[in-house]
Amino acid sequence: MAADPLRNLDLNLLLSLDALLEERNVTRAATRLGLSQPAVSAALRRLRRHFGDELLVRTGNHYDLTPLATQLRGTTTTALAGVRRVFQAEPGFDPATSTREFTVVASDYSTTVLGDHLATELAREAPGVRLRFQLQTHADVDQAPESLRHVDGMVLPHGFVHDVPAVELHTDGWVLVVSADNETVGDELTMEQLAEMPWVVTHHAPTAFTPAIRQLSMIGVEPDVHVVTESFLPVPFLVAGTPRVALLQRQLATRMAGAAGVRILDCPWDVVPLKEAFWWHPSHRADPAHAWLRQMLTRAAARLDQPDRPSGS
Repeated sequence: MAADPLRNLDLNLLLSLDALLEERNVTRAATRLGLSQPAVSAALRRLRRHFGDELLVRTGNHYDLTPLATQLRGTTTTALAGVRRVFQAEPGFDPATSTREFTVVASDYSTTVLGDHLATELAREAPGVRLRFQLQTHADVDQAPESLRHVDGMVLPHGFVHDVPAVELHTDGWVLVVSADNETVGDELTMEQLAEMPWVVTHHAPTAFTPAIRQLSMIGVEPDVHVVTESFLPVPFLVAGTPRVALLQRQLATRMAGAAGVRILDCPWDVVPLKEAFWWHPSHRADPAHAWLRQMLTRAAARLDQPDRPSGS
């Protein structure tokens, strides 16, 4: 039987590897870990021997990641989250005394509109718990449910993930945003105008798309895409001061319109609503802490139906 490659490895090296790949600097990695620079330098030497690769290479006055290190960066973060989950496991769960960290994968939209409410709910019942929002990537969605093994779950609309449990959260609508100084647009837009205007769109790919944009194409209006962004927060700023138009979730658009300098208009078609859910791996089913997290998520989502209620109340 082949020897287990982990037998002679110190799991503390995983912490060092994560910090080194993130900081790309031994001194900053040592500060992040609360260790001495010689200790982290020694860890880097051990890691280089193990992988047979330099991992960090000097370019001028800074360090760059080798191709292998670039490949390891994402898997190291995922592996470290898995290790933390193993050693944070408890036979029971008491929110008042727990120091567990929960990792939720979410878009910048979900983090913005739901995150403050969820953080408030957790702080009220579990002051020692840490909440980590991990920015959602195409790979997280495309490789689900495998990617869900290593986190507590993912906030995502219906239609992208299947065959894993989910908890319904909230429904949001879609609106159009145009620049506040766009004088060619009145109080409403027509389908003909939408076919002629330049667009800002999000996640414009075969397996990554905004459902409302896909719906618009299906009813005969193919957006003239001028700008594509992989996140929602920049959208109103990419519209402001230009003749562009974009679709944005109503909750997010309402929060950002004033700061970005855009106007909100209703869609001139019966746009499909956005139904958000929390998706999680079946292996969490018997975890009492995870059941509590799901309860907190549904409670936080319910607060979105009370827009005038302060998030800390």
